[in-house]
Amino acid sequence: MTSLRLVLAAVVSILASVSLTAAAADRPNIIYLLADDLGYGDLGAYGQKLIATPRLDALAAQGLRFTQHYAGAPSCAPSRCVLLTGRHTGHARIRANSDLPLLPENRTFIEELKQAGYRTGVVGKWGLGLEDSPGAPWKKGVDEFLGFLDQTHAHSHYPEFVWRNDRRIEIPENRNGGRAVYAQDLFARVALDFIRRHRDRPFFLYGAFTLPHAEVTVPEDSLAPYRDRWPEPKQFPGSKTYSPQTQPRAVRAAMISRLDRDVGRIVDLLDELGLAEKTLIVFTSDNGPITAGGQDPEFFDSNGPLRDLKFTLYEGGIRVPCIARWRGRIAAGVTSPLVSDFADMFPTFVELAGRTAPSGLDGVSLVPTLLGQPERQASRDLFYWEAAPQQAIRVGDWKGVRTAQGRPLELYHLGRDVGEANNLAAQHPDIVTRLDALMKASRFDSPEFPLQRRERKQK
Repeated sequence: MTSLRLVLAAVVSILASVSLTAAAADRPNIIYLLADDLGYGDLGAYGQKLIATPRLDALAAQGLRFTQHYAGAPSCAPSRCVLLTGRHTGHARIRANSDLPLLPENRTFIEELKQAGYRTGVVGKWGLGLEDSPGAPWKKGVDEFLGFLDQTHAHSHYPEFVWRNDRRIEIPENRNGGRAVYAQDLFARVALDFIRRHRDRPFFLYGAFTLPHAEVTVPEDSLAPYRDRWPEPKQFPGSKTYSPQTQPRAVRAAMISRLDRDVGRIVDLLDELGLAEKTLIVFTSDNGPITAGGQDPEFFDSNGPLRDLKFTLYEGGIRVPCIARWRGRIAAGVTSPLVSDFADMFPTFVELAGRTAPSGLDGVSLVPTLLGQPERQASRDLFYWEAAPQQAIRVGDWKGVRTAQGRPLELYHLGRDVGEANNLAAQHPDIVTRLDALMKASRFDSPEFPLQRRERKQK
């Protein structure tokens, strides 16, 4: 009997192992690539005419291009908080750029993926907790981290140090004004290494890249194709935060093309390793473009038809490009008008990992849309953003914007007026009343981020 029990136990163990292996095979690797301050119109696939983005354009042609995807907020830290926790800025822990960290109870989808057996890696800008806080990446499910913990530290593309998990890694070549190690190159190299090392198991990689965020600077090999291409009527003299730049237009274009190149390197590696059919890649941006550091988004038509820039809750501050590719599972060359935002990533990724998303999230899974089954796609009743003292809400094609507390709600119909040029509040007072009530119901007060608070724009 003892021998029989041992044989049966061995069989059960083998079957369980086979079952787990099969389950793992069904779960895709997930790569989420986040640009920093890239506008809706900064990619060729979204209408850009001056900046070369061939690899991202090809990615869009090979997969799904969302036309109504929104960031979590109009600036970096709150946008990332919405992304990782699945809760919009009316419910999120972090609602403006600050040093306030995530708490243990602010569970991230990275923690869910780790529990599902994924190896998790992050490169780039974190912005959700410093090294001694409960929001540090290694306390929120991240196995391997390299980058900036603080969004202000991420202003520099030639940093004197970065963090490798909880260790500060010095970069002596960049001290005293040295410009030898470009942060984006470091992040891309580590990202590629992470993929190579974990090719044989499910992995999640979050590439929180810092291009094309100011400061405006790039290595010469990327600048060369753009140097002196356009007039530069406004040279940037430099500031306490950013280095001077004589060709800010050319450099901004070069930064975006360098980002495009690195995305292509990741795609090529997946193809080389035979992982294209096993890997979902999502590419997007954390918010709209900015003028800091000498950037000139107007010259590049970086927002296309959208109104305004980063830090605002008009479309130009929060509507962003979003591309998804999963060879063999996502149909090529598809455009989706589905309205979605960063809060949807949590339930999407958790479902793909074979887990059930926790209750209380503001987002819904986009898996049906990704897999070409729009009839199964759950819809969201509304989308809400706040960036003190501003608020915005979208219900269907109607969008309400309050630029400051005490001011009247502006009303736009995005289906007919994506540029938010015609305020229809006077013509539709009933809709204004409805959206105002929904706006009040879509948030709870945050002592750290009252609506009267103004965000520090230098972040």
